[in-house]
Amino acid sequence: MPVPGGAAGTEADPAARPAAGPGSGADLRSATATALEPAAGEGTGEGGGLSPYLPPATHPVRGIVWAIHIAVPLIGLWLLVAYPKQLNFRWEHPPSHFWLIVGVAGVNVVLGVLISQAATRHKDARLLLVSLVFLSSAGFFLLHGLATPTIILEHGSYGFDIGQPVGLAVAAVLAFASSLPLGERAAAAVLARADLLRAALVLVLVAWGWASLVEGLTPLSDPPPPGGATIGVFSWIGAALYALSAALMFRIHRRRPSAMIVSLVTAYALLGEAMVAGFFRPNWVLSWWEWHLLLTTAFVFVAYSAYIQFRREGSSQGLFDSVTLAATVRRIQAQYDEALEELVGHLRRMGESGAASRAPVALRLAGKFRLNEGQAAVLDRAGQALAAERELSLRLGALVEVGRQARVSLGEDRLLAGALERVREAYGDVRIGLLSHGAIRLGDRAYGLDEFKATETISGDGRVIHPLTVKGVVAGALEVPVGTTRQDEALAATLASQLSIALENARLYRELETLFRQYMSPDVAASLLADPDQAALGGSLVELTALFADLKGFTSFSERVSPGEIVEMLNRYHTAAVPCILRHGGTIVQFVGDALLALFNAPAAQEMHATQAARAALAMQAAAEEIAAGNPGYPRFRIGINTGLALVGNIGSPELRGFNAMGDAVNVASRLESMAEPGTVVIGATTREQIGAAAKVRSLGALSLKGKEQSVAAFVLTALD
Repeated sequence: MPVPGGAAGTEADPAARPAAGPGSGADLRSATATALEPAAGEGTGEGGGLSPYLPPATHPVRGIVWAIHIAVPLIGLWLLVAYPKQLNFRWEHPPSHFWLIVGVAGVNVVLGVLISQAATRHKDARLLLVSLVFLSSAGFFLLHGLATPTIILEHGSYGFDIGQPVGLAVAAVLAFASSLPLGERAAAAVLARADLLRAALVLVLVAWGWASLVEGLTPLSDPPPPGGATIGVFSWIGAALYALSAALMFRIHRRRPSAMIVSLVTAYALLGEAMVAGFFRPNWVLSWWEWHLLLTTAFVFVAYSAYIQFRREGSSQGLFDSVTLAATVRRIQAQYDEALEELVGHLRRMGESGAASRAPVALRLAGKFRLNEGQAAVLDRAGQALAAERELSLRLGALVEVGRQARVSLGEDRLLAGALERVREAYGDVRIGLLSHGAIRLGDRAYGLDEFKATETISGDGRVIHPLTVKGVVAGALEVPVGTTRQDEALAATLASQLSIALENARLYRELETLFRQYMSPDVAASLLADPDQAALGGSLVELTALFADLKGFTSFSERVSPGEIVEMLNRYHTAAVPCILRHGGTIVQFVGDALLALFNAPAAQEMHATQAARAALAMQAAAEEIAAGNPGYPRFRIGINTGLALVGNIGSPELRGFNAMGDAVNVASRLESMAEPGTVVIGATTREQIGAAAKVRSLGALSLKGKEQSVAAFVLTALD
């Protein structure tokens, strides 16, 4: 499949050329260029348009050789004109002239038709204009040959003298237009008038031939002036247009290197020199023959480049793709990308279904792009490489996602279900089975533990089975299809190892939930998991709100009932009270018989902790009242709340420790709780101050508390707005 110019960048911005991406192909376009473009040596060798042994286009030697191609004809012309008697001798041989013209015109017509077909196929305005350059110069060149004396007319004619200069002048205008960076609107306007332009060219050629070959019809068939005829200043204007066209084409080549564009640059330069050479007279001298040779060389350059590219690629489909406008290049590249996408998709579906042949899609694409057998094979290999790269990228992405999801906070079932869903997107029919009753079931088959060892796998039928282990003991198995990429088996082993770690973490976390979290507040447990250093002995001084609660009348109640009833009563109260505390962000640090201590703003920071503690206390009393209402004789909660500084941390010994808070603020909360009546909440002055006007309270005045030298203001909290 021919790739235009080796790049699909815009003509206005060299930096817009696409860069090859790493890993996943980056970009399908990069993979297309890599797989389908000729190697560097091929693109700069025979396909270079100058000489098969030239170095790359950016090499200075190539520029020197190109300059020699252009400079030698001018030097020769100067020598012939400067020394007319010694060098510029006369050689008149009409048959040689005629057959030279016919041969070169035929080559030129073939090129023009091929370029015109490419213009129609790609709907490209530049190719249309370039084809008209070749067709117009070929047409006038052929008319010049037909006007050769003794072929149709017995004598020379005015049309014979100026036919080719006029044709070159017309072609110069078209060449200049073809080298311009046409925008979308301009290109669309040119394409809309394609048939009109071709028809106009045909009419001009027919009219010129009729006028110059029918003797006596117009002055064009009359003999020329004694010194020969020229088109004067138009020759120099045409030469200037060719020079500008060559320069503009060379700019395109700098941004989008191409052998065919170099050949066009050379052809335009030589056509300009031919116009200069044609200005000098008389006919049949060497300087006159030289402009015929310049025309021949210009067209042969393009034909030679087209032939070399055709021989290298085996197809005429993309001979002139590199000459197209930047928008067309991008469109062609998009078609190649689409073709590769189609092939890659087919290869992936073939791998999933186990089909053995990919011939139908390869043949269809070969027909669509007119590829020869070798190019179709290259496309097939590129598709296989890209499909394998896609699969590898998907597998690596799945591994990363499984690692990201392997958080200890996820339950085992949820973890494995999420991992399986993600892995199946990349690997296909993946199965996970966990050990149950001494067997592991994968699909329709059950495996016993004796079939697994922690370091071995089971392979066969394009699948591999890896054990999943927990603490080095087989706990399940992972079945993965392999064979799509060379890295499948290694990736399957990595996936099994990663899932084993995730499974082990999930089960250890489940043990923590049972053995750790149920014996302390979730906030304390989470803090310790996130920062194990918090388990060290010691603490820090923080402002907190302490909530003490116990059951008034618990002792007398315990004397009247059995121990089983005591436990039942306590569990019912604590079951109702604990959610009230946790729901408002509190941390329960201890249960002591019928009493509990909860902290707010420790260990986790909390805004409006005094208000949250008050809401929790009121909710506790409401829940406790519902329980007591249905159980006459049950004791009632009394709650004390106080806010202030306290030392919060771990207290105990290296062997056994507990999270707690110590300080006057906590002691005052305990004393306020002991002063409260059953079913009430008593708060300290600092707590009331932080709650603000939202607190509905009844003052208890200044209370003398045990262990306190100064009295403490206290309030009964009745409601919160």
